[in-house]
Amino acid sequence: MNRIAPFALLVSLTALLGCNPSEPARTPEAPPGEKTFRIAVIPKGTLHEFWKSIHAGAVKAEREINGSAGGARVKIEWKGPQKEDDRAQQVQVVQSFIGARVDGIALAPLDDTALLGPVRDAQRAQIPVVVFDSGLKGEAGKDFVAYVATDNYKGGEIGARRLGEILGGKGKVVLLRYQEGSESTTQRERGFLDALKKEFSGVEVLSDTLYGGATTEGAMTKSQNLITQFRDQLQGIFAPNESTTFGMLRALQDAGLAGKVKFVGFDASQALVAAMRKGEIHGLVLQNPVKMGYLAVKTTFAHLQGQPVEKLTDTGAVMVTPENMAEPEMKDLLTPDLAQWLGK
Repeated sequence: MNRIAPFALLVSLTALLGCNPSEPARTPEAPPGEKTFRIAVIPKGTLHEFWKSIHAGAVKAEREINGSAGGARVKIEWKGPQKEDDRAQQVQVVQSFIGARVDGIALAPLDDTALLGPVRDAQRAQIPVVVFDSGLKGEAGKDFVAYVATDNYKGGEIGARRLGEILGGKGKVVLLRYQEGSESTTQRERGFLDALKKEFSGVEVLSDTLYGGATTEGAMTKSQNLITQFRDQLQGIFAPNESTTFGMLRALQDAGLAGKVKFVGFDASQALVAAMRKGEIHGLVLQNPVKMGYLAVKTTFAHLQGQPVEKLTDTGAVMVTPENMAEPEMKDLLTPDLAQWLGK
């Protein structure tokens, strides 16, 4: 009996303390109000620098929310099609997140019509959607919660004014479009053409119907076609996004026309910044993609917590030129420090 008593005492103490050496310690339940919301962030693509900046902004919002004392937390889940012309893959990504029952979705739709159905499916599944970067045919506040983006029409106007001014109000130009169904670039193209017509009657548009597509290689081929067709007349060019701007730059370089033809593009990358320093690009309309990704996540999170949100948020656009690119504000937009959010 004396030998059994110590063992019985140990078993009793173990039971009282709730400790079972054969099981891992249980994680205490999170205090009330500290729910972790899963927010899917779905870009148009993942290759271009613009989307890396969007990702950085989303991570920035996640860390800021989770770094605050108390309250709910957030976990972003970043996934999108590799190329910006894969509508089917983006639809599949949205549907997979609906099936995974995420709490909210922030989406940059590849196509303003094709993605409307999946967004409505998410809403019916009680998964709110914030649209960013590029719009949908639906209505903010009804088909989706809110829209966070650049005023893209205004961005096109800014590009037209820069090109018109450096041409001295006269000359012959071409517009290389991006791709059909992309609401953001369609607005930029429209703003560009409208502003030229209203403010620069001496500027003639030689071509505005060719689409460069979602890849630099495709845009370069279409750019080469334009240069070949209009080489003896061409004095100015506008491209409405990163891939068309880079594709046109490469075509101009290959043709020996870089710096000789006035060239205004949209968005930035290391290659485009270097070309501007060399005088091969005369202006870039810049958005603030870090801010856009940040506000897309913050808006989604606020809605999930029952807070009122703005239906439309303009994240701004500015013209960066060789003359002002060294200014601190412009430098931050041209070469943002993404490593602090995304690592190397």
